[in-house]
Amino acid sequence: MSSRDAAATKQRILEQAQRKFAELSYGAVTVKAIADAARVSPNLITRYFGGKDGLFLAATQARIPVANSFDGDPATLGARLAASIVRRWFDFPGQDPLLVLQRASGERPQAAEALAAFLDTNSLAPLHDYLRAHGLDETEARHRAAAIDAFVLGVSTRRRILRSELGDPGELEAWLGATIQRLVDG
Repeated sequence: MSSRDAAATKQRILEQAQRKFAELSYGAVTVKAIADAARVSPNLITRYFGGKDGLFLAATQARIPVANSFDGDPATLGARLAASIVRRWFDFPGQDPLLVLQRASGERPQAAEALAAFLDTNSLAPLHDYLRAHGLDETEARHRAAAIDAFVLGVSTRRRILRSELGDPGELEAWLGATIQRLVDG
């Protein structure tokens, strides 16, 4: 197998793993099911990822492109964050690594810790820094950032994990934006 074929196969396995882990819980997903969906031998999962745990870790490498959301006036931060959030929820419905981590966090302490650390670094800290840079004192910036983070995580859990419908993207974005903005404004 050429290195190009190996890379394509590894990517196909990762995509199927993300889809399966997002669709079902960690415990309900089998290596065989992922291998079948990726049209490969289960042995390749062991070879490339060391097994189910290694594949899970690789499948849950998440990134949030938050930089653009924090460019601009605090008066429109809620709208910018909501647009980014809703885009992610609708663009990656079955492959979002954050959804995988959320679903697995109840049954795998490592997933819960990974999700908490990821959100602390990629959501809470940049939001806190943005609010501080725009005039809030340390305590107020920390409280508002924590409130926004908890609100978004709660909505995400309700609408994505508990499988309630996301609803109309435009309405969801408007509601999220207005609510986040109220939290930004205090």
